Amino acid sequence: MVGIKYEDFLADGYEPDETELVCEFYIEPAEGLSMEDAAGRVASESSNGTWAELQVDQRIKDMSATAYDLDEEHGTIKVAYGPELFELTVDGGDTDPLNGTPSIPQILSCIAGNILGMKAVDRIRLMDCEWPEPLVEPFLGPQYGSSVRNEIFDAGDRPITATVPKPKVGLTTEQHVEVGYEAWTGGIDLLKDDENLTSQSFNRFEKRVVESLKARDRAEQETGEKKSYLINITADADTMKKRAEFVHEQGGEYVMVDIITTGWAALQTVREKTEELGLAIHAHRAMHAGFDRVPTHGVSMRCIAQFARIIGVDQLHTGTANLGKLENEDTVGINEWMYSDLYGKKDVLPMASGGLHPGLLSELVDRVGTNIGVQIGGGVHGHPGGTHDGAKALRQAIDAVVDGDDLASAGQEHEELGQALEKWGSESPR
Repeated sequence: MVGIKYEDFLADGYEPDETELVCEFYIEPAEGLSMEDAAGRVASESSNGTWAELQVDQRIKDMSATAYDLDEEHGTIKVAYGPELFELTVDGGDTDPLNGTPSIPQILSCIAGNILGMKAVDRIRLMDCEWPEPLVEPFLGPQYGSSVRNEIFDAGDRPITATVPKPKVGLTTEQHVEVGYEAWTGGIDLLKDDENLTSQSFNRFEKRVVESLKARDRAEQETGEKKSYLINITADADTMKKRAEFVHEQGGEYVMVDIITTGWAALQTVREKTEELGLAIHAHRAMHAGFDRVPTHGVSMRCIAQFARIIGVDQLHTGTANLGKLENEDTVGINEWMYSDLYGKKDVLPMASGGLHPGLLSELVDRVGTNIGVQIGGGVHGHPGGTHDGAKALRQAIDAVVDGDDLASAGQEHEELGQALEKWGSESPR
């Protein structure tokens, strides 16, 4: 037996191997504790230690997480976690459904669990993760990713476009469907439910799905373009599976999930169901700011995006690169990570949304590129000419930006875009 105490979780100059999950944390040690004190406690509490010295066999001690690369100037540390700490498929494969498949909830209970509330740190933030292939490989990952732009639509080099009927809740099914039809025929690709519209008394889920997809079909016939609908199935896991089946039966291509409020386990369940049904997942990040808005505490949006991609969403809201109405983290860096190679897993299409309007699109594309989705709500429905003209203005702006044309010049050529630019200019709302 050997002792295991806080200082045993520190190793200056440690070099993790390719099987270890490496997490970078920002920490502010509590009064009276050094950086080393706090780092040892973080690694201990997030793996197999506790406040009291334990007597364990060497095998258990070897499983301990290791804190290293302490940077007092920037307040950062790295912690390496060995694969034995996580639920992995056993050697040779294990068909027992009670053993084998890793889960994001179990991983997060380790790397972002009790440590976020420890007295040893006044502030702690999970900033970034470096994922080993053995931990990522068993997850499904995205089914389509950014290929939705051309596998579901024929968008070519332009961003796909989406809009949410406004007001986001309160419209009857008939009103919701009419807004969708006006948006689709105005040139928008996707109608989208907002995060808090599911199956309220004034707009029931099944009726909304059926009637909206009928309107979609009419819009496709009239425009000659592919249209689709991001249908919010958010609920308990069993209900979400049933709703996904219903969407599939009605000829839908997508489901939408509020991934933070439903939870990572429920999202994994939905992802398994969409694999069976061939549906894409649009991920709404409602409540993310409860974890990532305070820059010195919680879990970064970068990490939230990583969890979502590994599980397998196809589209994810990542912000507007500091345009629009919402606070954003590093949208550009997050998007780059979602496009990056991840052991052969597909990428994720970033969705820019939150206070956008046609006058901001040139700057948006300049900051984040065209391999995105652009979702505009108020900037469509608040157009002086209404939803249809607002949709036309959005599409006119997108086409102009992709073609390299000046928005002001395009606004002189297209009445709808010109009206939008006159109303909103190029300023972000607050």
